Amino acid sequence: MTTTDTSSETSLRILDAALELFRREGFEETTMRAIAAKAEVATGAAYYYFPSKEAIVMAFYRRSCDEMQPVIRESLQKVSGLENLLYELILAKIKSFKPNRGVLRALLKNGADPEQPVSPFSSETKEIREIDIAWFQQILDDSGVRIPKDLQPHMPEILWLFQMGIIFFWVTDDSSGQARTQRLLKLAVRIVARLVRLSGLPFMRPVRKTVVELVEIVKGG
Repeated sequence: MTTTDTSSETSLRILDAALELFRREGFEETTMRAIAAKAEVATGAAYYYFPSKEAIVMAFYRRSCDEMQPVIRESLQKVSGLENLLYELILAKIKSFKPNRGVLRALLKNGADPEQPVSPFSSETKEIREIDIAWFQQILDDSGVRIPKDLQPHMPEILWLFQMGIIFFWVTDDSSGQARTQRLLKLAVRIVARLVRLSGLPFMRPVRKTVVELVEIVKGG
């Protein structure tokens, strides 16, 4: 799914108008006509730049992904060790998404279904997902933690799925300043980092086998 031109002033105005309406009215309830009116362009012009609401969401994802890369890179330069790297990586993404938390919340219903183009699990979002997963491979490499051979191909994606659970919790967290998410993230990354370090021990071999089977089921293998 592509847009005609997401760099022009008009397309950016349409994108920002759509995001505001998604936050306020919800994704399903917002129409392309309403988006065009909010952006003060003709409905035909809105369709020229974005053939659908899904195309607008994809443009939002791509813009967020691009803007997030230097933020993540800077955050990871400050720390070492798997627990700290994992914490800073996920926290950087949460901070980057914070201004559009309401948009993500509006997309939850569609985001859970891999058949929906706007889902982070869909084929349409594969390129962005792979960029995201690559960061988990990098922090594994930088941490120096030994990963068993049977888990090596799967570990970055396992950590990515863990991240998605944290982000889902954050999007739905109504505590003041999402304080519950902060506590959850600190505790969860500590547990996950310890499990990763323990995964190479002989007694963990049956557990690793089960984890690999679970990942393959999730991936449709």
